Amino acid sequence: MSAPNQIVPGETSSFESWRTLLKDAVKEVFSMMVGAEVTVLETEPAVQTADVTGMVGLAGALCGVMSVRCTRNSANKIASQMLSVPISEAASHQSDAIGEICNMVAGNFKAKIDGMQDKCMLSVPTVITGEDYQLHSLAAGDRIEQAFVFDTETLWIALEIRN
Repeated sequence: MSAPNQIVPGETSSFESWRTLLKDAVKEVFSMMVGAEVTVLETEPAVQTADVTGMVGLAGALCGVMSVRCTRNSANKIASQMLSVPISEAASHQSDAIGEICNMVAGNFKAKIDGMQDKCMLSVPTVITGEDYQLHSLAAGDRIEQAFVFDTETLWIALEIRN
């Protein structure tokens, strides 16, 4: 018999419970690190371009990529609130802030899965900025993407798991 949070990639019922764990991880990280509440956006958001993407790789018992995508404006607000600096000073810290948020969401998420804490390692965050790029993961498997609202703007958190 598996533990309540024991989840096996590829099992639809188990994998769907990851969506709840991911939502909880995002809310906890934003509350703790940014001092802000994010809300889950259950409907498809209006088309909005993300020009900052943070990514963290997962390796071990759980292999894949966690990503956080948002606008430059959102990234600046996140950095400003994380570091308690004026928004005018936040731009130079936006990549570090988004990378750290992605890293913390990935760590918080894996800690919610029984037995995964020591069996899955995280990579150093990578952050991409710009307006003309597409992100393609080679992790062929399952994908969860959830939109959230932070300070009136949409941000997307995605987890791609390789089977």
